[in-house]
Amino acid sequence: MHARSLLAVLCGLTLVGVPLSASGDEISGSLVIAGNGPELQTIEALARAFEKVHPRAYVDILWDENSKPVELVKSGRAHLAVTGTEDPELAATQIAWDGIAIIVNLSNFTKEVTKQQVADIFSGKVRMWSDLGGPETKILVIDRPRNQNIRDAFEAQLGIEGKIHNSAKVIGRDDKVIKTVVGTLPPLSAVAYVSLGQALAAVTTGVAVRLLPVDKVEPEMPTVKDGRYPLRRPVLLLSKKEPNPVVDAFREFALSDAGQKIVSEAYTPLAKKQS
Repeated sequence: MHARSLLAVLCGLTLVGVPLSASGDEISGSLVIAGNGPELQTIEALARAFEKVHPRAYVDILWDENSKPVELVKSGRAHLAVTGTEDPELAATQIAWDGIAIIVNLSNFTKEVTKQQVADIFSGKVRMWSDLGGPETKILVIDRPRNQNIRDAFEAQLGIEGKIHNSAKVIGRDDKVIKTVVGTLPPLSAVAYVSLGQALAAVTTGVAVRLLPVDKVEPEMPTVKDGRYPLRRPVLLLSKKEPNPVVDAFREFALSDAGQKIVSEAYTPLAKKQS
């Protein structure tokens, strides 16, 4: 699989006129998937598996933290955008749920928070951990870049759009966020939100972070799947509404048992429909 830089695309690559064909089960042609969030590893794994199933299909991935995937699809420079928000001009297919974990340093003994308290923390209304039953330490808020899907969903679900204070430290990648929570001094102070899969993987490998229960619900894959855990966002594939054999085939593969198994390595797969 090849990954072209976003710069190359913006310098003139367009997809209009790229031949895409399908005859029976034989899918052939190019597929370009654009994104800017933490889903890259999952999309790469899906793309590699898709190409094995359809050897004449070629998947190109454009991934940049500062890109606008939806606009790339609308302009014809990508076939699929990986996002967490629907767009009325595009067709949307959900392939997973992404739980949004609230993480603190392992030594922070705050037991749990409510959804309202999370909103108050990140909007600056609560500034001390002691107000939440935690240590006598000022809260250091770690935010995510404004263009990332996880931030859009986080703000919308908490009703704090545009209210996260400018003094918050902004970090793009989940792994860097987790390292910052671990390494911040004093160690009790930092709080951040990251994709649940990344947070659970960090805990499993012994990284010194804790995931705070929200509204007395533990952040786990089953509670995200059934909606009990209140902070989650859909992982969506957006495309133009006209039929496209390769796009349709990739969406179907992502929703298949094989595709959902790949998705489940980092995200919460969709509940199976009852037949």
